[in-house]
Amino acid sequence: MAEFSEKAVDNFKHGYNCAQAVLLAFAKELNLEPEFALKLASSFGGGMGRLREVCGAVSAMFMIAGILKGYSEPANDELKAKHYELIQNLASMFKSKYNTIICRELLELPFSGADSPIPSKRTEQYYKERPCEHFIRYAAEIIETQLLNNRSESFIVEVKSHKD
Repeated sequence: MAEFSEKAVDNFKHGYNCAQAVLLAFAKELNLEPEFALKLASSFGGGMGRLREVCGAVSAMFMIAGILKGYSEPANDELKAKHYELIQNLASMFKSKYNTIICRELLELPFSGADSPIPSKRTEQYYKERPCEHFIRYAAEIIETQLLNNRSESFIVEVKSHKD
């Protein structure tokens, strides 16, 4: 199970934002060109362009859910509801471990509106202080266990005890 989560963490340590790190780890499995995956996820770092909203790792998890189990029929409310249920359940899994999917809350930052658009320099100290690696790892584990391993089944996540 560690293959994808370790790839995702390694991507983060090479300077990719949280969303890019996760999506890139699964790009080959999803038949996505790496450059396309990186560009697609580029806007979601820092909780969506450093707005500190939904965590980038969680956003990537939702993108992957859409690729694997998304709907394409706009008038099919049953498929939409099933997909939205999947997304809500994936979010619940993440929340069961971290209590939130909001970047600023995960990082324990004060609310001040939009953060500076200038990304933090990726230094050794940055990686020591940021807990993002944990969020990236867990999002990748959720994707692998709940989406990749359940592709042929109709999937509804049961949130029981996902806390470690």
